[in-house]
Amino acid sequence: MDIRPRHTKLLSTAAVALITLSATLTATTPAAAAAGRTRLGSTADVTRASWQGPAFTMNGDGKINASSMAAAVDAIRGGTGSLDVVVLAGSAPTSGSPTPECDAALVLPGVNSCTSWTLTAASDGNNSQVNADIRNAEFVYFAGGDQCRYAAWKGTALEASVESVVAKGGGSGGGSAGHHINSPLVYDACKGGVTSAEALANPYDSYITFTTGMFSWPNYAGVINDSHFTTRDRMGRTMAFVARTIKDGLTSGGKAWGVGVEEGSSLLLDKNGLATLYGKEAFVIQGDHQPEQTTSGKPLTFSNYKIWRLGPGQTYDFKNRPTCGYYLRSVTAGVIDSDPYTGTPQTSCGTTGTPATLPETEPNDTRSAANGATAPAYPANLTGTMKSTTDRDYFRIALSAGDKLSVGCAIPDAYDADLYLVDADGSTISRSVNDGTGADESLAFTRTAAGSGTYYLELDAYQGSGNSLYTCALTKS
Repeated sequence: MDIRPRHTKLLSTAAVALITLSATLTATTPAAAAAGRTRLGSTADVTRASWQGPAFTMNGDGKINASSMAAAVDAIRGGTGSLDVVVLAGSAPTSGSPTPECDAALVLPGVNSCTSWTLTAASDGNNSQVNADIRNAEFVYFAGGDQCRYAAWKGTALEASVESVVAKGGGSGGGSAGHHINSPLVYDACKGGVTSAEALANPYDSYITFTTGMFSWPNYAGVINDSHFTTRDRMGRTMAFVARTIKDGLTSGGKAWGVGVEEGSSLLLDKNGLATLYGKEAFVIQGDHQPEQTTSGKPLTFSNYKIWRLGPGQTYDFKNRPTCGYYLRSVTAGVIDSDPYTGTPQTSCGTTGTPATLPETEPNDTRSAANGATAPAYPANLTGTMKSTTDRDYFRIALSAGDKLSVGCAIPDAYDADLYLVDADGSTISRSVNDGTGADESLAFTRTAAGSGTYYLELDAYQGSGNSLYTCALTKS
């Protein structure tokens, strides 16, 4: 199970009032005694004729990524109105808030309510209240924990209920175990976890088990997800999963794709199949031929995996899967030929999916001295440093009516920096003030006013300083 730190700074009076008004807890005892329900926010569900999704969030750890979640919510509601979220968990958190995912979701723009369910038995997938809540929601989030418990809901009413949310233009997502269950091929870990070394040594290790045929989201065919990717060195096992998938005929066309997302990162998959990275990094690993050796009890041999590494703001088109921009890695007798987490692409895709990088130019400590960030095509990356404990960096952007801006800042461990979006008069429109050095920040905003307007992104030093670069990924739609 994921242990989720919960550090928050003081909120504004308005934010406190909002949370106080919206956090009406309703604990009920549904028909299945094993299931626990907590609802936050409005007690009434949103009713609306149509939705603009689907949208999906694929997170590298159990926490909700505020930036990608806000973008998904905005995409589903079309920038107007509000929607309802349901969080599904296989066990309750062992510390902190009993509803960490709903706590994070409810403060995002456009979230009307969040209902958290703890389901500990496979039969809970047929709980009538659970399924009513899911079908009345517009986004379903699977929490971190144990994906084997989630796989046990295959064939229950819950599976069809989640599919109905996506079908009406809503969305689905999850982190860690919840990331696993949202791919059409699921490493279910029902017999236990496996390391990269174990999987490469024997791709048919008894701990490698799959669930297929549960969820199959648009444009995401042939994919198997993995999480905590770089931190826990899971490239090798994903390579083994891809080889097994091809060898066992679990995908069509003799190809398979692994999607590994690092902790603190999230892939937002939109209705057109375009995945945008929020956070640090993610990897897409393609196998496009039969393995040279994938045999029970023998080490894996597979040549020329194609690997795409995505950095902040970069994209991968799952609808029109690219044939450029990858580097190659091979496995021979269970050994990867060189570092699989970095490499030089064999071919260039030009500027497609590669964001422009705009480094700060000092002095930019006031709105009048802000660096211009309006010219480049989006996505774009803004970089800079908090050189002193009083440093402020301003970037000027222009938004037109209907523009949807999402910002995700990867903050180095050297300092704590806070993120604000302010208007031309300096009034705060949105902010992200997560506590702790190295804590990433993110926000989202949709301009609803007519015409165009000038806005400023403001990075403030809160604690510490240094020369390590922050990177803020900007996307606009």
